Amino acid sequence: MFKPFLPCPFLLGAAALAAVLTATVMPASAAEPTAICYNCPPEWADWASQLKAIKADLGIAVPFDNKNSGQAMAAMLAEKDKPVADVVYLGGPVGIQAKAAGVVTPYKPAGWAEIPDGMKDTDGNWFAIHSGTLGFFVNTEALGGKPVPQSWADLLKPDYSGMVGYLDPTSAAVGYVGAVAVNLALGGDYGSFDKAIGWFRDLQKNQPIVPKQTSYARVLSGEIPILIDYDFNAYRAKYTDKAPVAFVIPKEGTVSVPYVMALVKNGPNPGNGKKVLDYVLSDKGQTLWANAFMRPVRAEAMSPATAAKFLPAADYARAKPVDMVRMAEAQKGFMDRYQTEVK
Repeated sequence: MFKPFLPCPFLLGAAALAAVLTATVMPASAAEPTAICYNCPPEWADWASQLKAIKADLGIAVPFDNKNSGQAMAAMLAEKDKPVADVVYLGGPVGIQAKAAGVVTPYKPAGWAEIPDGMKDTDGNWFAIHSGTLGFFVNTEALGGKPVPQSWADLLKPDYSGMVGYLDPTSAAVGYVGAVAVNLALGGDYGSFDKAIGWFRDLQKNQPIVPKQTSYARVLSGEIPILIDYDFNAYRAKYTDKAPVAFVIPKEGTVSVPYVMALVKNGPNPGNGKKVLDYVLSDKGQTLWANAFMRPVRAEAMSPATAAKFLPAADYARAKPVDMVRMAEAQKGFMDRYQTEVK
């Protein structure tokens, strides 16, 4: 049984709610069956292909939505009495928060039995659909001849001043994952984020770029030469967009994190929402995630040809799975410290 964790105050704050207003859902035609998914941005994890396939195979339109996990939670909390979304996609620990906040409801989709224990809520309030490994998404041309950084320590070197980006950990799930990754890699644990806070404070001397939204295009353009991000975005850039990109799993270590989906409680189109959740775990849905360089939760969906495009297993041995419950429990304490000691 997962222990409940109350949502962090940042999810309720005016800044988060204001951000929601700028991360609106793109409308679908009123004449077609629709399901609203919060946090389904086309540039992230190739949601564009997944939603296109859902429309083609199910006849259900799912509009793109550019919220991140924190903004999706803020919106669901604000809309709790009259929900707008039908389903939601969240970084794993935020799924635990969503259950605790009572904004999602149990549903066990087709394929439920094939999801490993620990990757799903026992009652069906959330379940993993795929996972990613955090590291450095690097535009090698934008480095201007500097070597590709290989470690968390490298990012603190003056050579990379103005070149390093990470998503704001008070807003985006991947930002908090980065904090957990560096904290554990440098010898910290879920009970103390001293290592991460110290590292972020040191990084401030290098004038990091800290966006709130997915920044894939900014890495491709070279505006952000080095982004702390997931492997799937780097592999997509390298193999799909043919960009001059490398992915690095830092020498000190990192983490792998599942992303989860859930049925929104009292959403307006629950039948369509359930069909969407069935689809993302189906053979085709899972293969689409694998083709987008996600590790599908049903491992057999990844072909050997796709797996060969990933870094060697020896590199991935440095990536450890997160404890999602402890990570969720630790989030508020980290956020408070980050706000007062780093921002």
